[in-house]
Amino acid sequence: MKTFAGIEEKYAGFENASILFQSIPYDGTSTWGKGADGALDAFLDAAENMEIYDIETNSEVFRKGVYMFPPLTGLTSPEVMFNKSYESAKNMLATGKFVTFFGGEHSISIGVIKAVYEKYPDITILQLDAHADLRKDYMGTPYNHACAVHDASRNTNLIQVGIRSMDSCELEYLNRDKCFFAEDMYGTTDWMQQSIDLMGEKVYITFDLDGLDPSIMPATGTPEPGGLDWNTTIRYLRKVFEQRQVVGFDLVELAPIAGNKAPTFLTAKLYYKMLSYKFYTDEK
Repeated sequence: MKTFAGIEEKYAGFENASILFQSIPYDGTSTWGKGADGALDAFLDAAENMEIYDIETNSEVFRKGVYMFPPLTGLTSPEVMFNKSYESAKNMLATGKFVTFFGGEHSISIGVIKAVYEKYPDITILQLDAHADLRKDYMGTPYNHACAVHDASRNTNLIQVGIRSMDSCELEYLNRDKCFFAEDMYGTTDWMQQSIDLMGEKVYITFDLDGLDPSIMPATGTPEPGGLDWNTTIRYLRKVFEQRQVVGFDLVELAPIAGNKAPTFLTAKLYYKMLSYKFYTDEK
């Protein structure tokens, strides 16, 4: 098993690591573009070719240690995937280390979020996404990627950012006061602090990469026009990490495109940026 970003073994062992990484390579319910189950190798290759000094925070967060669990296997159905991701997240949260998850499609977040809100009953879930993902069930299962935050909407303080696609059946589960539609965000920055003010002290971030604009992130199963750009995204994330206690996050829906490494590199950079913000702000 590779280490994250090719870091030395002394930073990659479990005992010394402050950060845990679990890959959940499942792509069983996506209905259009496929490939998210095969994203890990491309992600790790990109991370190995990334500078691991972060200019913005003047830090090298890899020194906090990143331990990578073996990818979850035997994900033969949505229900099996849900149970395995839930148990994995529960065990990881019990360590007290900072937890991170990598998809796979967005359905992998359902079990993870359940484990998070069981540990932190007052948790805020911050969803960055193109899609509302509020269906109660879809195609015969509540563990479909289109249902990624339905359970969170019932059991947590769910804040949705960047939404620009949904079905009318989801309206009954939508809290408009806590949903920031992309069309309302465009050309403004007020939404950043407004959304943070709606969050509790503890936050878990679920980041569907199709929340980004396909001009910079075409490598997803359902790219939607009108998404977030890079600088807006990292500016917002830094504010969240500075003002709230982020307890973990997931990145989902990367479906690498052969011959185009830029979106995969962006994903590795985004993962590292989020770690940098977490540990930089914790130490300020």
